[in-house]
Amino acid sequence: MLNLTRWRITDQLRKRKPDHFAFHRSADDTSRTATVEGIPDPAGLDLDAVWEEEWRDHLLEAAISRVKRRVSPEQYQIFDLCFFKQWPIKKIASELGVSRGRVYLARHRIAALLKQEIKTLESKMA
Repeated sequence: MLNLTRWRITDQLRKRKPDHFAFHRSADDTSRTATVEGIPDPAGLDLDAVWEEEWRDHLLEAAISRVKRRVSPEQYQIFDLCFFKQWPIKKIASELGVSRGRVYLARHRIAALLKQEIKTLESKMA
């Protein structure tokens, strides 16, 4: 899909007239940027890396929404505070009025469910 997009953009640029982008300037204009400076750096924007990062983010969001439906809201809140918000275990336990053991258990169980859900989604997409 990424290559198809690139090809379409290239085709559109090729269809345009070459003088469409030409600047009308006088012969003594020396303040123009050098042509080599106008060429984009191919390493500057790695579209494959951007695509992969967005794919991983989407996969994680889908897995999280599936796991949320399988666990209680309290357990997911513990996991969210621990894993995503990076709160200390002691603070989570005192704020939610639960034991530290319960925090550790919820974090472990939901992390395992999340990993399992990601693997399931990946296998469906492959």
